[in-house]
Amino acid sequence: MESIGKSSNDKVFIAVNTFLLTLLSVIVIYPLLFILSSSLSNPLEVIKGNVWLFPKDITFDAYNMVFRDPNIMIGYRNTILYTLLGTAINLALTICAAYPLSRRDFAGRNLITGLLVFTMFFSGGLIPTYLVVKSLGMVNTIWAMVIPNAVSIYNIIIMRTFLQSSIPGELQEAAFVDGCSNIGVLIRIILPLSKPILAVMVLFYGVGHWNAFFNALIYLSDRAQFPLQLVLREILIQNQMSEQIMADVDTLASKQMMAEGIKYAVIIVASLPVLVLYPFLQKYFVKGLLIGALKG
Repeated sequence: MESIGKSSNDKVFIAVNTFLLTLLSVIVIYPLLFILSSSLSNPLEVIKGNVWLFPKDITFDAYNMVFRDPNIMIGYRNTILYTLLGTAINLALTICAAYPLSRRDFAGRNLITGLLVFTMFFSGGLIPTYLVVKSLGMVNTIWAMVIPNAVSIYNIIIMRTFLQSSIPGELQEAAFVDGCSNIGVLIRIILPLSKPILAVMVLFYGVGHWNAFFNALIYLSDRAQFPLQLVLREILIQNQMSEQIMADVDTLASKQMMAEGIKYAVIIVASLPVLVLYPFLQKYFVKGLLIGALKG
């Protein structure tokens, strides 16, 4: 059977889309490549503007100094802890809310969904939220980083829609006939069939916790509990580096040049875990997001 030839309009459409997607890819990828090249280049070459795409006069001094800074390593440890614990809490609460709301035999699910959606448009505001967190004794504790944003209504709706549209109700009914409880259906039937949307939730929540700094800026004053993003903020905005790692740099000009390289190295170090995680979840990402976005 002969393949159907493309019309001139189709060819123009494909060419325009290819051009636009290539341009968009360059816009997205180039800043990352520039930061990576700058972190590996001699800081003097970066300041002179000689680094465009590939590193010049390759050196790993910036990375050596980054990993010698105890504040960065403490921030890394704290961020990993906040991300793992926070994502686990987020996922558990999202599942517990989305599953009953996806059940058509759950009385009042439309009312509860409406109340949840209402909170997406109206909230108490920053000051009342801070007062609540403070009154609960969570200021300067790990719980201030994971409890105030323990669940996302948007993600609950996405997961609920996925469960409604992707998992047949007859499968759940058959499990009930066989004597399975609600918890058993959730653990044995629903969750194993929900890997795509679970991967999307892990990515959404995990990236959110990894990049979060606003809650830490408000609720944390103990530097020993600062996440990596607050340490990064000090380096990028306030241009402060630990005296311990800058002790072997002689002149002020040398310190300024080294600080330039350290800025880029810290960005790479902070972004690397998310960049490594994404390829493993990417195969589930599009499927789970698109199915979860369908109206159930």
